[in-house]
Amino acid sequence: MRSTRLKDYEAFVAVAEAGSFRIGAAAFGVSASAMSQIVRRLEGEVGVQLIHRTTRSVSLTDAGARLLVRLQSAFSELETAAHELDDRRERPMGMVRILAPRIAYVDHIALILPSFTDAFPDVTIDVRLDDSFEEISAGGYDFGVRLGEYIHPDTVAVPIGPSLRQIPVASPAYIERYGRPLEPSDLLRHKCINWRQGEVDEVYAWEFARDGVPMTITVSGGLIINDREMAVEAARKGMGIALWAEHRLRPMIDAGELLPMLEDWSPSYPGFYLYYYRNRHMSSAAKAFLDAIRR
Repeated sequence: MRSTRLKDYEAFVAVAEAGSFRIGAAAFGVSASAMSQIVRRLEGEVGVQLIHRTTRSVSLTDAGARLLVRLQSAFSELETAAHELDDRRERPMGMVRILAPRIAYVDHIALILPSFTDAFPDVTIDVRLDDSFEEISAGGYDFGVRLGEYIHPDTVAVPIGPSLRQIPVASPAYIERYGRPLEPSDLLRHKCINWRQGEVDEVYAWEFARDGVPMTITVSGGLIINDREMAVEAARKGMGIALWAEHRLRPMIDAGELLPMLEDWSPSYPGFYLYYYRNRHMSSAAKAFLDAIRR
């Protein structure tokens, strides 16, 4: 009974801190409907409503807000006690949880894992690949990975890669048939392959700049997809123009499969950073991973 109640409290905190059953459930490892049932069970056990539910959001009742404060304090004490034990270990062990975009994982995180897991066999790296902007604090992650322009000011950020640049590309067959855009506004007259980031409803707006003046273009076309590699594959097949990181496109450009465009309108920007919150206690396993990524 005590174990079940503790899990229910953890579920309530996850939903309350995330402000969403869906996000809280993802962090907790269950479905949104299961998470809702857990919270309803807790409300039945304590005899008061803890969360106001609407079709688009959740908010805490007065009782829920008071309970959240008490639980956050209690869980913080438990975490501190566990970390004090962890600090006494000579050998790092335990779980390191990381939230990262797919491209950052492939280009940076995955490269150090073989040597890291060999050096620290008692450490498990738990990676969630997600292109959205979920907060690592809501999901209980030790680290997150984001582009430099999206790093929260209250975090410590460690660069893990060089500056990046996005460029539009299309197949030679597409260019021969429809022509090559000479400036970003020309894209409005072309078939473009849109990308939806993570689980958000809005499609990604293409960003350009020249002489320090930024420009954002909302393109359209016959395909919207939430995987950049699949968008580029569609471009290779002549379906339209795709936008992605230049270093990923370069092999296909060099092979003549894709043609770049608007390069004068495509400046570089800060690359990926591993980040964590300053006030979060770092386990010995997390410290070992941070040291490895800094090398």
